[in-house]
Amino acid sequence: MIRTVGIASVTCLVLCLAAPKVAAQANPAVAGQWTSVAPLPFPTSALHLLPTGTVMLYGVYATGGDNIRLWDPGTAISSLFPLPGYNVFCSGHTFLPDGRLLFVGGHIVNNVGLPNSSTYDAASNLWAPAPNMNAGRWYPTATTLANGDVLAVSGDIDTTVGVNPLPQVFQAASGTWRDLTNAQLKLDLYPGMHLAPNGKVFNSTPSQTTRYLDTSGTGAWTVVATRTFGYRDYGSSVMYDDGKVLVMGGGDPPTKTAEVIDLNAATPSWRPVGAMAFARRQLNATLLPDGKVLVTGGTSGPGFSNATTPVYAAEMWDPGPGPGTESWTTMASAQAPRLYHSAALLLPDGRVLTTGGDNITQVELYSPPYLFAGARPTITSAPAAVSLGQSFFVETPEAASITRVTWIRLSSVTHTFNMNQRINSLSFSPAPGGLNVVPPSNANLAPPGHYMLFLLDGIGVPSVARIVRLDSGTAPLAPTGVAASDGTSATSVTVSWSASANATSYTVYRSTAAGTLGAAVGTSTTTSLTDSTVTPGTVYYYSVVATGAGGGTSAPSTQDSGYAGTLPPVGSGALAGVGVASSATVNLTTTGTSDWVKWPNYIHKAAGGAQIANYTMIAAVGATSYSNDPRTVTWSDGTPTASGSDRAGVYVGGIGSGFQITAPAGTASRTLYVYVGGFISGGRLVAHLSDNSAPDYIDASYSSSNQYDAVYTLTYRTALEGQQLVVKWTQASGTTGNVILQGAALR
Repeated sequence: MIRTVGIASVTCLVLCLAAPKVAAQANPAVAGQWTSVAPLPFPTSALHLLPTGTVMLYGVYATGGDNIRLWDPGTAISSLFPLPGYNVFCSGHTFLPDGRLLFVGGHIVNNVGLPNSSTYDAASNLWAPAPNMNAGRWYPTATTLANGDVLAVSGDIDTTVGVNPLPQVFQAASGTWRDLTNAQLKLDLYPGMHLAPNGKVFNSTPSQTTRYLDTSGTGAWTVVATRTFGYRDYGSSVMYDDGKVLVMGGGDPPTKTAEVIDLNAATPSWRPVGAMAFARRQLNATLLPDGKVLVTGGTSGPGFSNATTPVYAAEMWDPGPGPGTESWTTMASAQAPRLYHSAALLLPDGRVLTTGGDNITQVELYSPPYLFAGARPTITSAPAAVSLGQSFFVETPEAASITRVTWIRLSSVTHTFNMNQRINSLSFSPAPGGLNVVPPSNANLAPPGHYMLFLLDGIGVPSVARIVRLDSGTAPLAPTGVAASDGTSATSVTVSWSASANATSYTVYRSTAAGTLGAAVGTSTTTSLTDSTVTPGTVYYYSVVATGAGGGTSAPSTQDSGYAGTLPPVGSGALAGVGVASSATVNLTTTGTSDWVKWPNYIHKAAGGAQIANYTMIAAVGATSYSNDPRTVTWSDGTPTASGSDRAGVYVGGIGSGFQITAPAGTASRTLYVYVGGFISGGRLVAHLSDNSAPDYIDASYSSSNQYDAVYTLTYRTALEGQQLVVKWTQASGTTGNVILQGAALR
């Protein structure tokens, strides 16, 4: 095939399947592992991970409008797919905020593009035409902007005019095009474009001169920096962290060099990093859940797509920190040569799908070393939609072992560049039954749309992803004042709560164990719900999640227990408590032989397995930390802070406000020490066994017109295994005071 690269025309060479291969490393825990699955019925040139978790792919050249398939990662089988009505080969593509895949341009013949635009909606399985652009685009790039609009640049109009110089913005709300008439520039075909932290779009490749495009108004280009290596056609470019871009390979003859730029710097500049083991062009670069970058395929020989010198070995780049920072490691070798028209993308299960190359129908899957490193964390539940900067709850039984949370935008890749992938590391904190996770608050870092959400443990093993939609609206806060009825009805429990700003509906969750979210039992557009699916005499724990107009959800509320009918007779368990006023120094390591926790930062025993859950709030949104308690607390076997000594804790004020913590309970006797206090207030401690096998321990003997400290010693056992001790410390008196929580220790 004859096509234009910059100004020159070159001839695409036929693939040579007999090319020599680099030997694969034997240990998959070190080098990963390649597997082949059922071949496709035709060669492909592009891959798109849809919000449904399946992959759209289509043929090359004249077949790009007819050979379209849906590939299922679960079965590795492709199925027939609706047709777009024109040839989408050689188009640009990226995802809109609602999950529709936008296509710009297309193929008439080589170097002659279509002006078409269209969308595919995986939810309805329908294509829909969108307005034509100003002129044809063959090999354009599409980039999702912070407000959900899409920038289209470059692409050949025809063999006479050449590249379309006019950048255009598809306005998602109105479905119309806006011209950037002041930013006309003939770019290279399929340029690497990334949304930058300043809201502009950064052009990283293939030209050595890199630029920003300001898409506001009529548009404007500014030069940012000159790369260290020259023209990188058919290399690749990824934004591997917020505002940080890595480019590698490309050029003719191909280069093995790589370089990075930090767009967060006051004056961004390119600097070289470690080179790959193999020179490559026609390669693919894929972001992985652990933040590393996988490079696959390409050719090391001179020419457009030299079929005699394919590179079979994958390489992995580690951005750091730690050993191997900004260096490459050679991984296992694939079987098929992946040259011109090959593509690769990350699947939700953490594997990488590779397809294509002219005349290549073989499908291969790469399993990175993290899939051979141990058991994977699991995501039990996650919301379908979340909002910028707003905490959301992820249910997981492995919350204590999670050290990193990332999400990666769904891939849309062709011709060595993935137009939609980007990664964010999300902040998180422990919560009963899982994690509270907070996405970026800046849409320049995380534009609206769908992301694969991963939980990673301490050795970098990722969960299978949940696909979550980020909207640009404001999510509601967690509901407060949750109250469940106690025996007021023989057959149902009524749950009520206070309204949350920005909420349009509420989902009520029910569990038989405190500290776990449980299952949804109903949705309400008011501030109450009656649960008629209960078993009379069973204690349930209810929490409420608010949903906003954009689909974003709040974190779960604090739980409250309730039951219908009467509780079964108490017996066969034991619960005794005693409170002692005490400001003496506490050694958590000595006292908490099984587990201990220290607030305000939820430091806990390193070997304790986080048995004592982090506190949840009662009738309050959040607590305040302090550091001037009369009581000193020390420890020497903690995590994430190994040792320390301080007088810190948390406090909350208001009658009925306070803290709830839980500890495991079973038929063996255990002892929990709870370090509490208050200021100008009276406190009330209630301890309850989740199987109701012994009467609650209740004490309200501590109050003071000044500051006070106390320690409660709770000795307990339950009639059944797998239960919990639930402890509530709330303010009972003193309208201007507060109650405090410093720590707890378990034997």
